[in-house]
Amino acid sequence: GKIINISSVWGLYGASCEVAYSATKGAVNSFTKALAKELAPSGIQVNAVACGAIDTEMNGHLSDDDKASLAEEIPAGRFGSPQEVAKLVKSLSGMNSYLTGQIITLDGGWI
Repeated sequence: GKIINISSVWGLYGASCEVAYSATKGAVNSFTKALAKELAPSGIQVNAVACGAIDTEMNGHLSDDDKASLAEEIPAGRFGSPQEVAKLVKSLSGMNSYLTGQIITLDGGWI
């Protein structure tokens, strides 16, 4: 089996004014690593996708200018899409059984 958690780059690096969110996503990352060790003997892989700036309702409070400024900080020059997250999750679900306990960053080179 496979378990794929959704996390955030803030769980890896933290963010000012996002302490609770960063701590929660950091907990998801630790949970992923610990559960991977626990379930690997049973043939279950556990990984997480740590998303960067993804174009979702979560960013709806940002003005167009703020979104443009943030996109300029991302080497890919744009926000990721929910479809790109879904494609990564789908590909992880079909990967070999040796990949477990990993936090895979999807952030356009941002962090």
